[in-house]
Amino acid sequence: MSVQIWTFIIVGITFALYIGIAIWSTASSTKDFYVAGGGVSPWANGMATAADWMSAASFISMAGIIAFAGYDGSVYLMGWTGGYVLLALLLAPYLRKFGKFTVPDFIGDRYYSKTARIVAVVCAIIVSFTYVAGQMRGVGVVFSRFLEVDINLGVVIGMVIVLFYAVLGGMKGITYTQVAQYCVLIFAFMVPAIFISIQMTGNPVPQIGMGGTLNDGSGTYLLEKLNGLSTELGFSEYTSGTKSKMDVFAITLALMVGTAGLPHVIIRFFTVKRVRDARKSAGIALLLIAILYTTAPAVAVFAKTNLLNTVSDQPYSEMPEWFKNWEDTGLLTFEDKNQDGTIQYVANAELNELTVDRDIMVLANPEIANLPAWVIALVAAGGLAAALSTAAGLLLVISSSISHDLIKKVFNPKISEKGELTAARISAGVAVIIAGYFGINPPGFVAAVVALAFGLAAASFFPAIVLGIFYKKMNKEGAITGMIVGISLMLFYMLKFKFGIFDGGKTAVDGLKDQWWFGISPEGFGTVAMIVNFIVSLTVNALTKSPPDEVQEIVENIRIPSGAGEALEK
Repeated sequence: MSVQIWTFIIVGITFALYIGIAIWSTASSTKDFYVAGGGVSPWANGMATAADWMSAASFISMAGIIAFAGYDGSVYLMGWTGGYVLLALLLAPYLRKFGKFTVPDFIGDRYYSKTARIVAVVCAIIVSFTYVAGQMRGVGVVFSRFLEVDINLGVVIGMVIVLFYAVLGGMKGITYTQVAQYCVLIFAFMVPAIFISIQMTGNPVPQIGMGGTLNDGSGTYLLEKLNGLSTELGFSEYTSGTKSKMDVFAITLALMVGTAGLPHVIIRFFTVKRVRDARKSAGIALLLIAILYTTAPAVAVFAKTNLLNTVSDQPYSEMPEWFKNWEDTGLLTFEDKNQDGTIQYVANAELNELTVDRDIMVLANPEIANLPAWVIALVAAGGLAAALSTAAGLLLVISSSISHDLIKKVFNPKISEKGELTAARISAGVAVIIAGYFGINPPGFVAAVVALAFGLAAASFFPAIVLGIFYKKMNKEGAITGMIVGISLMLFYMLKFKFGIFDGGKTAVDGLKDQWWFGISPEGFGTVAMIVNFIVSLTVNALTKSPPDEVQEIVENIRIPSGAGEALEK
């Protein structure tokens, strides 16, 4: 059977599974809708958290970035993995003990202010829509290639599926759907990686195969081969870094602290019964996430080596079918500048004739390696599972922020539970439409857009959450001012240097790179904005009155482990 038929079969089965779970887990109360009734087991929550966390950026784009950036791409691995550890150990248990459904709910109550709640809602919506834009681009990429439908139609199909199980089941439906999606995406990521590792190095463990010798009897190490191919074409050595240490540090830290401030990940820790379960599910999720994250560098090496071997100085007329298929999507383009019919893929921009969108590397990798059609289709299903699982979590954050934190807590406190549930579903529907627009008009490749969302989360939420937990004298004036200054600074820098809004449409590629502040890229500027947030928050806090005694007592209590008092008495 062809790849397209296999894709229809596998994607159809997975979509039917997701819809079936949504019908089975229809939310009947706001608690079901927001936190799945608070009764999810640690293992189920760990799997759902892993799926929520491993978005299209992790599945589709991260290995693509590493494939093209080489050593420099390690910042994404370090930042996203380290950030999850930071979240699990530093914040999750305390937020769970505080007992609020959402991050704006925590900030609104901790800082005893409707204004703080509204600012947090605005920040959550900005972060979530920036993040969901990356997911929808991933959905469009998969649909346009493997189902051979128009990319816009692909986005619409994906959004209808998400709308169905997010609006019908809320967090309850999303949680159990994400358990299934984790199984699909991890299987889809590992199977081709194992196939190609055996094919190239004879070793079935991709992480070991990446550092092993080629299977051709030459005794040449795979990374040594890739370094040689890269330098021959004028690129830097794959294993050498070109980013400044300052930018590497800034991006890594921004991704780490951004992780700890992401509302769609934090909300998962409210779905379990006890604080102990929150810690346990965080550890389980980290283990499950590590499976993909330790494999991604190997996938990147396999994909880049196969790509260079296939296209460099080869006649265009002899390109395999996968090349033409990806050309049809517009994500891979060949321009014969010297009219010799041969593909010149070189570092020199004036001579280079091939443009490869880095988001296609994971998806095209099984085709380049000539793996069976069912494996190629499986990767397509995995990419959709990764994108849709995170998109659903983000849409829930947006809908709960509007229905619970704005309507229920600010504008209409007397609204009935049924009315709040209806408002949440309408909000999710509107959010789906806006997310679909971003998918049809994406602002960049998946991981870059997602990295900006992490920067926005770092700049806005992280200081307010950390100070709210660990500094009992932190007041509302400081937190509100810090959040506004932090996210405004990050938005300005992002719009100026990523999208050229204030420079006539110029971007870093067009020559603004040398104007970066402190030599830090937009993806890493969240670190600077976060530091400014901390400074502003603490300065304003010092100049204004302390929070009420009852608030300080709450902060003291959430830092004391459950049962500690009884243990001391014994």
